[in-house]
Formats: sequence, structure tokens, C-alpha cells
Amino acid sequence: MHTNDRALGTVLPPSPDDVLNKLRDLVSTAYLQQDTAAMHIRAMALIGRLKSLYRAANTATRVNKEATAGARQEMDQSHLNLQNLLYEKRHLEREIEKCRQFASIYQDIPLYTLEEFKRVAPEEARGEDVLSDEHQLMLNRLSFELAERQRLDLKKKELLQQKEELLKESKTKSTTLDSVKVQIDLLMKTASDIQKKVDELVQPIPGPANEPPT
Repeated sequence: MHTNDRALGTVLPPSPDDVLNKLRDLVSTAYLQQDTAAMHIRAMALIGRLKSLYRAANTATRVNKEATAGARQEMDQSHLNLQNLLYEKRHLEREIEKCRQFASIYQDIPLYTLEEFKRVAPEEARGEDVLSDEHQLMLNRLSFELAERQRLDLKKKELLQQKEELLKESKTKSTTLDSVKVQIDLLMKTASDIQKKVDELVQPIPGPANEPPT
């Protein structure tokens, strides 16, 4: 049985006042003429009754003490549980405040404005149910931003690849042009040298003004 239930079910012994009054009566003048043996028997019976009441009172006192100790222990445990709950409550409140003040990296990421997002994002990412949910809206904006950056990064890589190919092609053409120019210069020099040798080997034909008179 639970301590408190046992305490509530305890019946306190009757008051010993009635027995004490009867013992007092035995020594009063009203009983002076009574038989001594009978008086002794009656006195022993009353004393036995008084001892019984005393034992019952001791038992009730012990039970009540146990009940009180149990109730105090339960109260202490309840108080401890309350303190634990209050501590946990304060801890959770501090954690909530930390979360509210936490500066996430996404706050420093330049995103499409909300109007731009509504205009260019896929329809399923900007439905009415999403726009009414601030948390889901931010998640969708971040996801869209990531997809856009990946798309633009891929486009950038493609353009860089095209640039590299054009640079290689331009370099090849420039090298070819330089080679052709060198060959032309070489041909022109060779032609000039040949012309000089021809001029040295071939004498000029005299004209009529140089003929002797007949």
C-alpha cells in the first residue's frame, strides 16, 4: 500500500482519558468499602487496557512518521523534478535564443530578389503553398540559387573552353602567317640576288646614238 494511502487508512487509538478516569475512581473514597481483590483485578484490567492503548498510540505514531517521511520524500522528489524541468526549460530557452541569433552563411549569399525569384524560378518552386511558408520559401530560393550558379558555372566553363580553342586557332594562324611572311621575304631576297647576278652577266645593248659614223 502507498505510504499516503496507509496514512489515510490509519485509525488513531481511542483517548486514554476514560481509562485514566476509571483508575482515579478506584482510589477515590467511593471505592474504600469495595473488595480489595476485586479492586486489584479491576485495576490490573484497566492498566492492561492502558498499556494496549499506549502500544496502539506508539504504532499509530510510527505509521504516521513513516507516512510523513514518505510524503516528504515524494515532495522532495517532486521539487527535484520541478527544478530539473525548470533547468531544462532555461536550457531550451537559451538554445532557442542562440538559434535565433545564429548568423547562417546563407545570409551573406547574394540571392535573386523575391520578385526575380517569382519571375524566373520554376512554377513548382514558387507556388502559393511555398510563398506562404517562409522557411520553405527560403529553402527553395537557396536551391534555385544553387541550380542557377551551377548552370552559369557550366556556361562559364564552356565559354572558357571556346576561348582556349579560339586562342589556339589564332596562335596557329599567327604562326602560319609569320611563316608565310618569312618565306615571302626569303623569296624576295632570292629574287633580288638573282636580279643582281643577271645584271652583272648581261651587258646592256648599245643604242643608235652609240654607233660609230660610216
